[in-house]
Amino acid sequence: MPLDPATICVLANPKSGLNSRDAEAIGKAMAVFGPAATLRRWERGEALADVVGKAIDDGFTTIVAAGGDGTVRGVAQEMLGRDVSMAVLPLGTFNFFARGLGLPEDPEAAARAILNGTARRIAVGTVNGRVFLNNASLGVYPLILQSREQVYARFGRSRLLAYWTVVETLVRVQATKRMVIHADGQLHDFRSPLLFVARSAYQLNHYGLEGAAAISADRFAVFILRDGSRWQMLKAVAKLAMKRAVVGSEIDVIYARDMQVTPASRRPLVAMDGEREHIRAPLRFVIRDEGLSVILPSEADKVGL
Repeated sequence: MPLDPATICVLANPKSGLNSRDAEAIGKAMAVFGPAATLRRWERGEALADVVGKAIDDGFTTIVAAGGDGTVRGVAQEMLGRDVSMAVLPLGTFNFFARGLGLPEDPEAAARAILNGTARRIAVGTVNGRVFLNNASLGVYPLILQSREQVYARFGRSRLLAYWTVVETLVRVQATKRMVIHADGQLHDFRSPLLFVARSAYQLNHYGLEGAAAISADRFAVFILRDGSRWQMLKAVAKLAMKRAVVGSEIDVIYARDMQVTPASRRPLVAMDGEREHIRAPLRFVIRDEGLSVILPSEADKVGL
């Protein structure tokens, strides 16, 4: 049975109302959901937790996160362990989580897939209690995101600019630091510019990296970029872009369900699905089994994974 539109609350970032592309996409999705569905935007400075909590208190049983991976993660954080379901209307640049679910990027098709979808509880990753759906990282990657935001503010959002900021940051910054890792009882001691904890099989396949099977088995795929010169890091990134990176050459990989990372910094900057936050170390990465109820599209509505 299709979802009852009256039970649907679409939550949109206020910035999406100023962006003509996103505003048009939301309008098309709401037309598919119909007049019984509700659209809410949270005000600047308003806590997303309060907005999600109010929607649930008001009786909505499907909360649609309208936005990119950062917005989706923010909504998921507040719905962790709740008896209501999250759906995704993808509006971002990469939309790895939505693509991993097989959701169409076209707003009307995505809305129809949500209406015809089925709720299912899935495992999600957490770091010190904070949810991430695609990846969490520390080292140079959070600095890349910071540079990306500055470039987007000047020139607008595009995938080409997103890739350019990776190269620019690696040329400008050296961020090799020691990390002590206890993963499923095993001790690892690295010096690395980047630790990348993956939870998206789609994202790994996108970059030609192994680990999708481990993620399907509800584990983390943890990639550690090997220490080296800027030139060696640039070559590693180029291989990633060309889907030619080889585990054991430029990068090492660990698979784990429960992992503690002790970095050099007491409050390292951690990136989670594109959002950044200083978190007190040590960092505890844990798989939260059946932590989140998500609306999955039917086989007829899925797009290629």
